[in-house]
Amino acid sequence: MENKNENGQQQPIGEGKEVRVWCDGCYDMVHFGHANSLRQAKALGHKLIVGIHNDADITRNKGPPVFTQEERYKMVRGIKWVDEVVEDAPYVTTLETLDKYDCDFCVHGDDITLTADGVDTYHLVKKALRYKEVSRTAGVSTTDLVGRMLLLTKNHFKQGEQEYEVEKDDALPCYTNGIPLHKPLLIQIPSHAPACRYSRSSQLGQDHTARSPWTGCSQFLPTTQKIIQFSDGKPPKPTDRIVYVAGAFDLFHVGHLDFLEKARSYGDYLIVGLHTDPVVNQYKGGNYPIMNLHERVLSVLACKYVNEVVIGAPYSVTADLMEHFNVGLVCHGQTHIALDVGNIDPYAIPKQMGKFMLIDSGNTITTEDIVDRIIRHRLEFETRNQKKEKKEIEVYEAMQKVKLAQKSG
Repeated sequence: MENKNENGQQQPIGEGKEVRVWCDGCYDMVHFGHANSLRQAKALGHKLIVGIHNDADITRNKGPPVFTQEERYKMVRGIKWVDEVVEDAPYVTTLETLDKYDCDFCVHGDDITLTADGVDTYHLVKKALRYKEVSRTAGVSTTDLVGRMLLLTKNHFKQGEQEYEVEKDDALPCYTNGIPLHKPLLIQIPSHAPACRYSRSSQLGQDHTARSPWTGCSQFLPTTQKIIQFSDGKPPKPTDRIVYVAGAFDLFHVGHLDFLEKARSYGDYLIVGLHTDPVVNQYKGGNYPIMNLHERVLSVLACKYVNEVVIGAPYSVTADLMEHFNVGLVCHGQTHIALDVGNIDPYAIPKQMGKFMLIDSGNTITTEDIVDRIIRHRLEFETRNQKKEKKEIEVYEAMQKVKLAQKSG
């Protein structure tokens, strides 16, 4: 059997034998960077088994996770390249774990993961030569996303020449209601949160002083190739019932996942319309969306319930859209539906056609709830990141010294 590598070239991956690939991690605030890593890992074999650490182990070694272990288990199961999920996986990857799940080797990104004692969590499988690396996705990390939520500016979805720039410190002005400011905004911390009630916005993940190559935020560069890699590329069959949903799907989370699973159950082919950043900001306000349109496209495409994505879908569902995609049903969840310009119901046309349904996924989590979690635990996440970076810098500097010694030797 053959498979394609990252460059689209054919490569053998084990004639006659099923190659089982192991990945593990925290998978907290699952984003398209995680999904891309798993996509690359799956390309190295036939079946992808993903081990996920429990909350206690993550808190002990790294700091408190944003999502609970049950939420993280569900999110990873929702990624299209994942075949099996192993709950409560050990924090340090052992040969016994690989053998228990009949995995040939372990795959991880080209960053480093350390225990609370500063030990490489993959040192055992590396020593046994049962370890492979894939490229880390530049421009996104959990640390960066947390930083964006605390930063409270709109620079992450600017248009034009600054569209893909990431604000660092006070280098770019902050905005409020579209008006540039020269100082960071004050964010209001809930009264039940620790420390002061008001605090300057955090620079977590975007601090120019960050020296770790793995914690610091780099630039995300969207390409057509990346979209192709994430896309199924399969058109609907003539007999398929096509379901259409639309929204921001910002910081893709378990609430979105459950909604899309429910929507998909009403048809055979699910199309997700993603609104542009200015449109999302118009009806959500604040510094939303946290993730720009390109990032949200990849996050939604990675979901196993989604077949196709409309990039920059119109806010109001039009007759042309319904006809073009042969939509049989339009669904919306239990969240508030903001009226379009001119007080127009954005779902008026599918309602008139008898093709609209409000559905209840049973999950009430929203993007705002996730942001609230971050703000309430702001100091904990900042402390977590500082400790993480300190350990990473120590290891990185040691690695550089070894490389220099090898060159000089």
